[in-house]
Amino acid sequence: MAEPEQTQTDETEAAEAVEATDPIAELEARLAAVEAEREEMRDRMMRALADAENSRKRAEKDRRDAQLYGGAKITRDMLPVYDNLARALNAATDETRAAAAGLVEGVELTLRELTAILQKHGVQRICPEVGDKFDPHTHQAMFEAPVPNTKAGEIIQVMAEGFMLHDQLLRPAQVGVSSTPA
Repeated sequence: MAEPEQTQTDETEAAEAVEATDPIAELEARLAAVEAEREEMRDRMMRALADAENSRKRAEKDRRDAQLYGGAKITRDMLPVYDNLARALNAATDETRAAAAGLVEGVELTLRELTAILQKHGVQRICPEVGDKFDPHTHQAMFEAPVPNTKAGEIIQVMAEGFMLHDQLLRPAQVGVSSTPA
């Protein structure tokens, strides 16, 4: 039984010897190896180009977002100033306005200037009215109460205005919402 195995080994060695001495077969083998290497390099290059393009797009998006939303933190920190100025004006009675007309006018001008600056930088106020439908995307329900002559989900009180920076919510409007009356 050793003879058939020996015959196969001899034939394989003879074929390898022919291939080794056959210059065309050797060149074809080298050509196939070079083509395979070229395809691998082409694939790696295309992946690297795609990665570079993705990085460029991501950097462009990050730059745009930083330009649009970079001031969100300071804007969010300035909202209590807006609230306090608005509360001060709402608290001023006719007597106060007459007695301290200059002071009230200064507060009004300051609030107007702050509002103009916020608008200049893309900040819009969210000003719901009593009777509007509650929108969970722009409103925050501070409380719920059954109120006669209202529908469930209607705004019954506005505690604070909300603000949007372009299409990003900075602060939801704080509202009271009607629940189903008992």
